[in-house]
Amino acid sequence: MTTGASDPERVDLEVDYLVIGGGTAGGVVAARLTEDPGVSVGVLEWGPDDRGEDRARYLRRWAEMVESEYDLDYRSVPQTRGNSGIRQTRARLLGGCSTTNTMISWRPLRADLDEWAELGAAGWDADTFQPYFDRLAIPIHPVATADRNPVLADIVQAASTALGLPVQERWNDGRTDVDAHGTGFFELGYDPATNVRGSTSIWYLHPILDARENLTLVTGARVTRLLLEGGRAIGAEYRDAEGVVHVARARREIVVAAGAIDTPRLLLLSGIGPRAVLEAAGVPVAVELPGVGENLQDHAEGLVVWETVEDPPDISASGWDAGAMLQVDAGRPERPDVMMHFPVEAWVEHPKNHGIVFPEHIVAIAPNVAKPSSRGRVWIASPIRMPPPHRLPLFHRPGGPRRADAARRRARRAGDRRGRAVPQPHRARGVPRRRRAVR
Repeated sequence: MTTGASDPERVDLEVDYLVIGGGTAGGVVAARLTEDPGVSVGVLEWGPDDRGEDRARYLRRWAEMVESEYDLDYRSVPQTRGNSGIRQTRARLLGGCSTTNTMISWRPLRADLDEWAELGAAGWDADTFQPYFDRLAIPIHPVATADRNPVLADIVQAASTALGLPVQERWNDGRTDVDAHGTGFFELGYDPATNVRGSTSIWYLHPILDARENLTLVTGARVTRLLLEGGRAIGAEYRDAEGVVHVARARREIVVAAGAIDTPRLLLLSGIGPRAVLEAAGVPVAVELPGVGENLQDHAEGLVVWETVEDPPDISASGWDAGAMLQVDAGRPERPDVMMHFPVEAWVEHPKNHGIVFPEHIVAIAPNVAKPSSRGRVWIASPIRMPPPHRLPLFHRPGGPRRADAARRRARRAGDRRGRAVPQPHRARGVPRRRRAVR
């Protein structure tokens, strides 16, 4: 059952479970809860329904979703050591960022999950959590042979030789529990026969939206605050496309699944969070909760570029189909700290916006720090419920560049090896230093 929130009269929704956000996580939660016909579930989604939007349906069209009408396009605040204005693509659409990203799919590393449990996250150890990955409804497959770009295949072989990495044909079969080093084509959430992406909206929500009477989806509903009674969330206030305020209530529980940025923002706007942040923003403190918005982790990605005679052939599943995992700091082989992407078409919009000029034809390797030690945060600066999307929220990423520099050096070794090993027209030469950019 689907309801548009643009109706001129107020809509009061009362359900057992209220899910805020119909994105990657919210779609799974709603589908799972409504398996019980004895409970009612409501989903409040800021964006529109994704059914009928082919850009969100086909994996190969992911780049058309970035900076589209669905992209909130958040930016990082100015910082003294760089990383200013970094784009944070956030999808305002049913399915959330699973309608926008490249669907590289990893079985969570055993070492990471067990580390979480050791730090106090009970129930997140590998033995408990990994079986849930195996139950995912979305199709996850190695990149199909027909989708394997020959230039990326060359870079995979070059990375294997230059960095001493095994070539992996599979990643999610348990091998990373013992040794997570390797290079190769990834496993992606997609249907190789049709290129339909593995978004949670397509594989979890579309089959049930018109079939389960205990599910109510309200699209175009931007939640502006949670409603509290005695320190407990009992509902949410939201605005429709016309700005009309509506109220939804939950008899049992509220699940906030608005993403890594908008979830803490909503909590802060509702008066839930660190006292200092709330008071500075002029928001009355309802529940003092120091951790809200803190400890943001992001895999900051660099960019190493080589000029080529012509572009790689237009063959891919998503365009970001291959890469590598490795360890900069010697230690446990099951705990890599660097990942690399080998894109068919380099994504260089951020450095271009900072004035970097690139040659007409390029290839790139994008290394990132997959296990960062630096931490950022999300915060609000005012109690305004409907700020321009580029203003709030923002984040800051402190920390040293040691791992990023080491990752970039290894990416250069792999790319330089590939440039020497393959014939024209795809032989690469390094872009002059003044043209090299790190985002």
